[in-house]
Amino acid sequence: MKRTVSAVAVSALALTIGLSVTPATATASPDSAPQGMVFVQNDDPAGNQVVAYRRSADGSLHQAGTYPTGGRGGTLDGAVVDRLASQGSVTYDKAHRTLYVVNAGSNTVTVFGVAGDRLIRRQIINSGGTFPVSVAVHGAEVYVLNARAGGAVQGYLSVLGHLVPLPSEHRALGLPVTTGAQEFTHTPGQVVVTPQGSSVIVTTKAAGNSLVVFGRSGLGHLTKAPVLVDDAGNVPFAATFDHFGHLAVAEAGTNTVATYAVERGHRLRLLNRTATGQMATCWIAGAGGNYYLSNAGSNSVSGYHAEHDGSPVALGNTATGEGTVDAAVTPDNRYIYVQTGKVGAVDAFRIESDGSLTKTSSTVVPNAAGAEGIAAG
Repeated sequence: MKRTVSAVAVSALALTIGLSVTPATATASPDSAPQGMVFVQNDDPAGNQVVAYRRSADGSLHQAGTYPTGGRGGTLDGAVVDRLASQGSVTYDKAHRTLYVVNAGSNTVTVFGVAGDRLIRRQIINSGGTFPVSVAVHGAEVYVLNARAGGAVQGYLSVLGHLVPLPSEHRALGLPVTTGAQEFTHTPGQVVVTPQGSSVIVTTKAAGNSLVVFGRSGLGHLTKAPVLVDDAGNVPFAATFDHFGHLAVAEAGTNTVATYAVERGHRLRLLNRTATGQMATCWIAGAGGNYYLSNAGSNSVSGYHAEHDGSPVALGNTATGEGTVDAAVTPDNRYIYVQTGKVGAVDAFRIESDGSLTKTSSTVVPNAAGAEGIAAG
């Protein structure tokens, strides 16, 4: 992908780099065999923080450090165990060793560099809207979803580990605005990019009961008008892709998982819809040929194997702590880390060869009750 950045933008970026780099100090842990990292935000309205954990070969977590984002967390009205009611609020770009964290209460995104088990704060940048809740990365392009004021997607170009906002890649969603106790179910939930980069997709939850699909050119430009895929009554909350490239959507209204084929013209074709038999099925995490859905109302995770025709084969339900919310899978697809919002813990599970889950540990994240946002690297 190629995109021209103006000299003014580069100069501004250079100034930002000079002002925003913050050294980080990590607290040592006794873990002797680190296999990677897990990052969790606490979404604190008084000052958001990322807690970084080393993960051991057995999946257990060992705290490596706590890093202020320089922004504030936020809470949607009506939310209890999921203040942001979203997926993807913490996103790790492994290829560029960069971590993106939303600050919903201050309408900003923090960019961290990942150096071993340490984080280095590089930049705090405006999210291009109100109440950012989700970040998606494809190559050098980064997209941020803002949830309030009808919702909006803002595109950025990543240059030298910093974000340059692209005014031409701002798309207002124009969703109905709901206030009061129903706000958390009536705001958009996630932004994702298709594996080949052809489309950017937004889940709208009950705000639109639809999937909003923007086409994306080879240069990263979004189409002006999206394709709207009706999902009436199902409340599409979060999404991932299986290893065949099918879109899998967690639908909170009907507690189902729906799968779609991504077709030409930025259109989606429904392949299958399967009930989980659980309550508040809102989040979904892909793990190679499987995906796992978090059921906040049942305190469980539902596993499925993805077939080539898009049909999901049930792998069973696994109990978690109370208030099952966001989840992250390790790059080798061996472990899944599931947030439980009531006490702000992370439950670790080993993914067995048959797709079943075996719990290995549970870790309480400091000051993270009700928070969500997790990434594994």
